[in-house]
Amino acid sequence: MQVFHKLADVPADFGPTLVSVGNFDGVHRAHCFVLREIVKRARALHAKSIAVTFEPHPTRILRPDQNLKLLTPTPEKLRLLAATGIDAALLLPFTRDLSLMTPHQFAHEILKKHLRAGEVHEGYNFHFGHKASGDIKTLRELGREMGFEVRDYPEMRLRGEPVSSSHIRQLLREGRVSRARHLLARPFSILSTAGRGRGYGSKYTVPTINLARYEELVPKDGVYITRTRVGEECFDSVTNIGNRPTFGADSFAVESHLLNFHPLEVTAETEVEIHFLDRLRDEIKFPSVEAVREQIGRDVAKSQKYFRRLKDSD
Repeated sequence: MQVFHKLADVPADFGPTLVSVGNFDGVHRAHCFVLREIVKRARALHAKSIAVTFEPHPTRILRPDQNLKLLTPTPEKLRLLAATGIDAALLLPFTRDLSLMTPHQFAHEILKKHLRAGEVHEGYNFHFGHKASGDIKTLRELGREMGFEVRDYPEMRLRGEPVSSSHIRQLLREGRVSRARHLLARPFSILSTAGRGRGYGSKYTVPTINLARYEELVPKDGVYITRTRVGEECFDSVTNIGNRPTFGADSFAVESHLLNFHPLEVTAETEVEIHFLDRLRDEIKFPSVEAVREQIGRDVAKSQKYFRRLKDSD
């Protein structure tokens, strides 16, 4: 997948294109359905497929007080977009000038002039242009004027729940990682590096690894059944998110206990990726370190049972 970081990066001869414009946070089931449709259509029409998205997320510029936490930081979003088979992604810098574009200007400058769009595919609730003043009806009218077709998609629901980025964020804030997994069509994951303070540069010999500071969305505080990738190796794991109240205040951490652990090489740059499969319990303040150890033992036993069931169902 080609990645363009501004309109000027798009080659003059790149089109004609089939386009979808959106934030694509999470690149969930509904996003993937639309993108795979335009990939299929583009191949049939000998055109290029392109996803147009924004950097940073518009909410961070227009409503900074919301303190939006993303499901997928930009590098992960690009990786997931590439997995759909799409030809290119355009990361439009979300500037003041872009935010002031009218729907007509957006359609003319970006869709028609630069991307030479033949078709534009969007969700039913698509809005664009200054103050989100344009909608699907506006887009269709502009398409008739500028020579591109518009296909809109109805809301996707799964077992009665909307497949949307905002709903998935809410599920994660409630700790419902299993439900979020169904809407994403993959486990929710966070990617960072190993936290400091474990003697990196030498053999890593303890089965617990902390994630370095992570600024985007994490599930609700609690204990989860997870899979944790450390560098190139993947471990079944139990992950605690929270302030570790037994050990005092102000000690927030995302900490994974690796179940099938063996010593391995870890540096400060080693990637640590945690995939959240299911929730075990809330975080609890224990009367002693010994009580913590006993609870960890129970958490590990439940997790091992979960992974055995997974293997038996394969």
